[in-house]
Amino acid sequence: MSEAQTLGLQELLRVSPVADEIAQRFQDAGYRLALVGGSVRDALLGRLGNDLDFTTDARPKQVLKLVRGWADAVWDVGIAFGTVGARKDTADGSFQIEITTYRSEAYDRTSRKPEVTYGDTIGQDLVRRDFTVNAMAVDLPGRGFVDPHHGLDDLEARVLRTPATPEESFSDDPLRMMRAARFAAQLDFDPAPEVVAAMTAMAERITIVSAERIQAELNKLLLAKHPVKGLRLLVDTGLADFVVPELPALRLEKDEHHRHKDVYEHSLTVLEQAIALESDGPDLTLRLAALLHDIGKPRTRRFESDGRVSFHHHEIVGAKMTRKRMRELKYSKELIDDVSRLVELHLRFHGYGGGEWTDSAVRRYVTDAGPLLERLHRLTRSDCTTRNKKKAATLSRTYDGLEERIAQLRAQEELDAIRPALNGNEIMELLGLKPGPAVGRAYKHLLEMRLEHGPMTEDEAVAELKAWWAAQPQD
Repeated sequence: MSEAQTLGLQELLRVSPVADEIAQRFQDAGYRLALVGGSVRDALLGRLGNDLDFTTDARPKQVLKLVRGWADAVWDVGIAFGTVGARKDTADGSFQIEITTYRSEAYDRTSRKPEVTYGDTIGQDLVRRDFTVNAMAVDLPGRGFVDPHHGLDDLEARVLRTPATPEESFSDDPLRMMRAARFAAQLDFDPAPEVVAAMTAMAERITIVSAERIQAELNKLLLAKHPVKGLRLLVDTGLADFVVPELPALRLEKDEHHRHKDVYEHSLTVLEQAIALESDGPDLTLRLAALLHDIGKPRTRRFESDGRVSFHHHEIVGAKMTRKRMRELKYSKELIDDVSRLVELHLRFHGYGGGEWTDSAVRRYVTDAGPLLERLHRLTRSDCTTRNKKKAATLSRTYDGLEERIAQLRAQEELDAIRPALNGNEIMELLGLKPGPAVGRAYKHLLEMRLEHGPMTEDEAVAELKAWWAAQPQD
């Protein structure tokens, strides 16, 4: 028995109380049930969790009847695609279960949605799976191993192949090309040469897939253990040209004197360095910002008269480009705002030279970053990819100094929620104003004074407000 088979047996024994119980219900009703796909793959890798995928010859309505009364919760949101979901609570934890009727899927060239037809054998079902490592099954309750496409061999070789030809597989569902990159990132597997060739030839086919499905795969890739491996595959095959075209666009031609970095390689290194600084698990916001932080450089590149290459205001242009790309990929407004804000702020630290930070500058830095401050710290530190160890050490010490200054000011004043000593209602009462633009201008002035000079007493704020108002042109 191979190491993979030993691990798989151990994992299957762990989940067998639930798996055998539900399998017996199906068998008693005259149906077959098998653990399938990612669940079998992960069991063989020794990493099976509590999410279990099954396949059956029972039709969806029959599946519903069999799980109701047994599961602690049942949902049918995927029933149009042949999938029934359920939750089973046990003493060993809660299991999330998906049961899918044997099926085949195909796209027509004008549709974004798969056409579902049901099959009658597990062989029909497995051949339509995306990769051979996901086309293995364990027949239940007898535990017969079903592997018609040699997925176990590919699993041990750490290679991604398709059960049918890659062209057939990717034509049926073009999103599988994105999944190839995702599994490369998650599992550290390498796609077979014929898979890479088909991805390259068929890359444009990804355009018929909905933005929501593409985004979901991209997120899984970015949150994986080896995202750079998956991203390189997207770029090298041309898929990124249709998914995140800003990424391959970073491969700028170097000038003959090599006076600027390879922005594409730099961005991938920044992503890896940002990941190394994560402390609470994968952070999608940080990873997206690290990947996209320099996408404004191609549009802002200038060759100066002295031979230097400049990218003036690339952070501002990049923030706008980030917002546009993320909108097209249907990300949430909150995530778009956070990522584009980090892109906009990623150079702010470098605007203070050798670290001559005034109290006012520290306050503005913290205020502008807001709740993104810790992520901005990590992004800024990650953005140093110089091979000059002395320069890198100097930058690190300088940023250490900034963080120390922030800590010192936090100890002296309320730094994380800076606001003037007077609120809008108090401003209106003191100046005899009704709600309107003048109140906003007055509040903004007091906030500017707070940022520039630090905390003010109420009396000082009142005096400052009246002096400012007296200097304003009166209608």
